[in-house]
Amino acid sequence: MQRIWSIFSQTVAIILAIIFILATLRPAWVNTFLLNTPLSTKPTATVKIQNTTEATPSMTTTIVTSYADAVKLAVPSVVNIYSTKKIASPFKNLPDIPSLRPFLNTPNSREDITRPTDLGSGVIATPDGYILTNYHVVEAADSIEVALHDSRKFSGQFIGADPDTDLAVIKIEANNLTPIPYNANAKLNVGDVVLAIGNPFGVGQTTTMGIISALGRSGLGINTYENFIQTDAAINPGNSGGALINVNGDLIGINTAIYAEKDSSSGALGIGFATPADTALKIMQEIIQTGRVTRGWLGLELQEVTADLAKAFNLKETKGVIIASLVPNGPAANAKLAVGDIVTELDGKPVTSVNQMMNEIGLLKPGTELKATILRANKSIPVVIVLGTKPEKKRLSTKH
Repeated sequence: MQRIWSIFSQTVAIILAIIFILATLRPAWVNTFLLNTPLSTKPTATVKIQNTTEATPSMTTTIVTSYADAVKLAVPSVVNIYSTKKIASPFKNLPDIPSLRPFLNTPNSREDITRPTDLGSGVIATPDGYILTNYHVVEAADSIEVALHDSRKFSGQFIGADPDTDLAVIKIEANNLTPIPYNANAKLNVGDVVLAIGNPFGVGQTTTMGIISALGRSGLGINTYENFIQTDAAINPGNSGGALINVNGDLIGINTAIYAEKDSSSGALGIGFATPADTALKIMQEIIQTGRVTRGWLGLELQEVTADLAKAFNLKETKGVIIASLVPNGPAANAKLAVGDIVTELDGKPVTSVNQMMNEIGLLKPGTELKATILRANKSIPVVIVLGTKPEKKRLSTKH
């Protein structure tokens, strides 16, 4: 019996030694053949870097360490823009008074002063030199200089602008230009990684990274017509007019504005706004063709229906928008609308806010017949309004 027990003990010891050696050198064999379970690692996920709403479980992890390829595609199409304005010398037209000669006859004392009015960025949109930028970058400029990524510099010609969306088009005469890639079928999702390229503070071309924080932002009081992409990619003064791109290098927006607290001199706060590329490119084409953007116009001022106003007008719910004022002989006035009327529907669609209504009107052309429903003295009244032409905001200067 003792002999049998000795043989058993030695056999167990040998088996345990073999298992120990296999577990050390070939752990997968032990898991697969002895424990009958697959080799386990910590949970991982495939990281999708665009056009995705959820991660896909997988045994492999894709780690994105660089967006250099996307930047390389877009950077040659982003330009730096410098605008200047001539300011008349205050001494230019003074009479020649002997006592003032020591002060007025100094060099250049009677000459106009040329000062930079703004700096910003732009995006080459076509091979023949049309560039998209923000209107506030080139507004009232007497001269525009465009610096390309390859250090070439050209004089920019102002083509036209749309102040209501803060977009402008300029043109340069240059060869070997690279228009920025654009994919009309690209989908945008909150959470997508984006890159902002521009010339912040005039330090030179700079790329920052973030995500899409929100889509369809409006009611910010920045432009008349607002439908912004919001991003937390760092956007600072000088980035205006630059490119917001996706990780494929495709243009998705024109950087337009940043959020800043009142009485604050701080730069990026993680809240930036860009005009969607499809909107910007459509506006550019209309400016190139006609020199301006023509929109339908109602000739009225609107106000949101608040809880207090709903109570004052004896309304059951806060829907629609209230007409606060009318332009005399404007389209709305000619359609017999009145101050205090509440617009509840446009062409059968409910009106939810002032911005929503303004944006829909802005998509229509003058002469369009618009069927609306208004609430007057708690009675629904159908009206037909023929849209007029929105008066053009005159540019202060067009000399270059």
